[in-house]
Amino acid sequence: MTKEQLGTLILDSERQLYSTAKTMLFSDQDCADAIQETIVKAFSKIDTLRNDKYAKTWLIRILINECHTILRKSSKLVSLEGMSERTDIEADKTTDYSDLYRAVNSLKEELRLPVILYYIEDFNIKEIARILEVTEGAVQKRLARARGKLKCDLQESEAMI
Repeated sequence: MTKEQLGTLILDSERQLYSTAKTMLFSDQDCADAIQETIVKAFSKIDTLRNDKYAKTWLIRILINECHTILRKSSKLVSLEGMSERTDIEADKTTDYSDLYRAVNSLKEELRLPVILYYIEDFNIKEIARILEVTEGAVQKRLARARGKLKCDLQESEAMI
């Protein structure tokens, strides 16, 4: 793959990169940092891509690794200002988003990522398995567990209304 082709892929995948980062990081600044680092790493490591057919899954995998790096760094640093901002963000989520969106975001990352990649980003099971570096069976199991948890959570929230 040439650098021009990679640039085109990145531009075409902009929405997917953002929504994938957003499911893991929630903060727009962190998402922008992760995407920027992903682009830099993709261009510097373009020679490690073995098959152009898997360029998009390779790019998403780099992004997920960058998100994990940011999460590790941010878990060590929490300021008092950060605490109040997080509370404001959480309050906005409960007032601004649908029950489904909140339910999906409440899932553990292990379940949330496959749901987002499958239902929102339209990746198939095989691609998700490659991105998450797990078996196809594990992806199917995680999707099934996530659907079950979402069903229970949504029924509980509906019963409260």
